[in-house]
Amino acid sequence: MGKYLVLWEVDQTKIPINPKERGEGWGMLMAMVGQDIKKGITKDWGAFVGESSGYAINEGTEIEVMKSLQQFVPFCIFKVYPIATEGQVNEMIKGLTG
Repeated sequence: MGKYLVLWEVDQTKIPINPKERGEGWGMLMAMVGQDIKKGITKDWGAFVGESSGYAINEGTEIEVMKSLQQFVPFCIFKVYPIATEGQVNEMIKGLTG
């Protein structure tokens, strides 16, 4: 199982002008985020204040993370970075010095 830093940004062309519609859209997106937190895929999630972007820390297989992120398409754009743990970095160092 891997850990991933997910940087997300809402596609500005998909944001309604009407505040009520915009609120409903955000509510739908936040409900999906809540479901991923309950499932254990999303371990941490946050929005950058004053922006339509933020981050998440997701854990799972590549397939689980891809499935999770696809539910937000086409409303969000993602950059995903695999994270190496402290133990994995130490293993790499042993390989270099070993």
